[in-house]
Amino acid sequence: MVMAMTDVHVRDLRYFLAVAEELHFTRAAERLYVSQPALSKQIRALERQLGAELFRRESRGVALTEAGAALLPHARRVVDAWAEGAAAVEAARAARRGTLVVGMSTSPGRGGLLPAIRSRFTAAHPEAVLRLRQLSWQDPTAGLADGETDIAFVWLPLPDAGRYAWTVVAEEPRLVALPDTHPLAAREALDFADLADEPFLALPPDAGVLRDFWLALDERAGRPPRIGAEIAGTEETYEALVAGLGICLVAAGNAPLITLGGVTTRPVHGLAPSRFALAWRREDAGRPLVRAYAQACRRVTEGTG
Repeated sequence: MVMAMTDVHVRDLRYFLAVAEELHFTRAAERLYVSQPALSKQIRALERQLGAELFRRESRGVALTEAGAALLPHARRVVDAWAEGAAAVEAARAARRGTLVVGMSTSPGRGGLLPAIRSRFTAAHPEAVLRLRQLSWQDPTAGLADGETDIAFVWLPLPDAGRYAWTVVAEEPRLVALPDTHPLAAREALDFADLADEPFLALPPDAGVLRDFWLALDERAGRPPRIGAEIAGTEETYEALVAGLGICLVAAGNAPLITLGGVTTRPVHGLAPSRFALAWRREDAGRPLVRAYAQACRRVTEGTG
């Protein structure tokens, strides 16, 4: 029987390589900035897809099976070839220094922030082309990590934070969003302790530390959250809330995106605020357009002209 390979993603091969090189799921997960359960799930899915066990799970780690050892050199070639292709795309993009790609996972909104930044940026660089790119919530860096964007509006914390610099655009309290019919919706404000045992809507596992932040792991004193469903966009979040699959935390500035019919938000005591930021790769800090867009953003948020 010939297995169909068309649906194997480069990400799956990258995950396989990390485990094959570390021979330890926890260390591989730390290297990839993903959770260990998410990594194990992806490896199992890859094994099902290939119809072969790639690793033997042992008490002190893992070992490659014959099938895993056979896949290893081919996986390395594919991942290396993809990296070369991405570098070629980056080189082509770098040749167009007049274009700045701005990433975001949800529209920043917040009092006309984007138009105000654009106005100041284009006044300083009228020849530049600005392109906005919407990214899935699966990528908490909004395209920065893989070079798809030059600068991006993101939520902190970022995975692999040392790669990036940023300026905070807004610091906002985290509210809880819940169905109008939920018993806790009748209260004016809540303590996080009131919510800890509720099922929560969670970002995809690829979101890593950002998923943990919106599940308020730091405030749970080691108690794992109950996951009611995973969400990867605003519409999914709203539908899951209305369906009663769970509750979720939301930044005050994003509350209008999901408080449509049937959903409400309430203040929550005992939570650190959220931070919305404009971020860029540290190696790009000297690029004129990146620097100019960041400067325009600071002027808007600081009200300095």
